[in-house]
Amino acid sequence: MRGKRRTTDRLWAAGRDASLDFRSCFLDFSFQKVCESQAIASIGANYPSERSCAMLVPRQMAPGLVVETLDHGSFDLALEAPERMTLICFYRGLHCPICAMYLKELERLTPEFAARGITTIAISSDSEPRARAMQQKIAANNLRFGYGLALSEARRWGLFISTSRGKTSIGIDEPAMFSEPGLFLLRPDRTIYYLSVQSMPFVRPDFKGLLQAVDFMIEHDYPARGEYVGEL
Repeated sequence: MRGKRRTTDRLWAAGRDASLDFRSCFLDFSFQKVCESQAIASIGANYPSERSCAMLVPRQMAPGLVVETLDHGSFDLALEAPERMTLICFYRGLHCPICAMYLKELERLTPEFAARGITTIAISSDSEPRARAMQQKIAANNLRFGYGLALSEARRWGLFISTSRGKTSIGIDEPAMFSEPGLFLLRPDRTIYYLSVQSMPFVRPDFKGLLQAVDFMIEHDYPARGEYVGEL
């Protein structure tokens, strides 16, 4: 009888210990999940969803866009009426030497785009004087220059935003914040045909290659690609 009682006591103690271990693991797990939830909430507070870049999709409507230009009054995308497309080149600003070379090529090829029914405009978050300096730097006569792009609007277009690192290699100060490059081709109905956005100033889409692509698109009535947004 005593042996049975001792066995029962041992089984009860083992069960009690197992229960305590389970409760301890459960409490540890619960505490971990609470910590994870608090960490996620903290991250969300510092990086709310509205601060993230928009993901624009081909064949869908582009955001609205209104900016002042240097010599052509106000540019309103809703009022733009190209024969075939509008090319919008978002550039970093006067401080970027790569932008100057890039825009110089776009200025040179703007008549070629116009011959294909495509209007062009270069836009940055620079002030009017800095935009004017860039226009003069590349000796632009054909390319329209928009300035004063609000960074909130740049983000709506999916552009990346950078903070200043001081003077660049050409001795010009970067603005406190500015938008990174983006290139868009929009149909007359404002739907997106082509887009490319970058987080760095290097290796941008080639305008000469883009002209060749436009010729192919015209000849073959080639549709915008990358339009699928359904389940995978």
